[in-house]
Amino acid sequence: MDWVSLSLASAFFLATSDALAKRAVQNENEYLVAWFRLLFTLPALVITILLVPFPKLDRDFYLSFFIALPVELVTIILYIKALKLSPLSLSVPFLALTPVFLVSVSYLVLGEKVSLSGSVGILLIATGGYILNIDKHRKGCFEPIRLIFREKGAMLMIGVALLYSVTSSLGKVAIMHSSPLFFGASYFIALNIAFAPIALWKRRNILGDFVRKGKFISLFFPGMFYALMIITHMEAMKLTKVAYMISVKRTSLLMSVLYGYFLLQEENIRSRFLGALLMFAGFVLVVNAK
Repeated sequence: MDWVSLSLASAFFLATSDALAKRAVQNENEYLVAWFRLLFTLPALVITILLVPFPKLDRDFYLSFFIALPVELVTIILYIKALKLSPLSLSVPFLALTPVFLVSVSYLVLGEKVSLSGSVGILLIATGGYILNIDKHRKGCFEPIRLIFREKGAMLMIGVALLYSVTSSLGKVAIMHSSPLFFGASYFIALNIAFAPIALWKRRNILGDFVRKGKFISLFFPGMFYALMIITHMEAMKLTKVAYMISVKRTSLLMSVLYGYFLLQEENIRSRFLGALLMFAGFVLVVNAK
């Protein structure tokens, strides 16, 4: 598969995982939801790491791996706190800023330069994702800017977007010095292990009830789709520039809006047409950029 197909597949798997997780456990604790979704990726990841050839690993792999891992943990915690502090529709759209940050970060880490048409495409995708929820609140086109200062969750999500640009760039380094499947599997297995004590410590008082009532089972399919997202994400990363791949993957925001309408019966789908149109225009520019 080419990088565009893999990136779109990764976006689809991510949006599907998010929608199923949201539908299954809308009123449950965010730490436990995040942890159990990660746990259910383990079967696919363990099988993957057992089947792929073990690459020769060097200093650059270990350095990028062990710098990215704690940063990834911080992004998970900030993401959870953002969702806790602000509504989903007021915080998640700011993840569209990740490709914008990547233009600079991927150049500093990887030396990757984005073309003019690619830069315009990235900005269009980010802008489209940014305004998908404007009309929902009917407070004008500058409402997302006001949200940065009014909603703590929005500010935290901007931090998440910035840190994702760092982990994505470091992940590309690790992939270049190993293999996509080996890095993706080993990295997220390590992330499972590292996040476990945090989740257990934060929510140890309700873990028994969460397990005893079988609530965790509803996260099985979200976890499986998340594992597929990891695999397609890593395969796409080796084939193109990081900023381009993440830009296409951020079409998951548009897919999430569609899931919200068809699966969760959310409203105002027509009012989001402009954001969708901008994201599509940016998508066309990015996939044709050099």
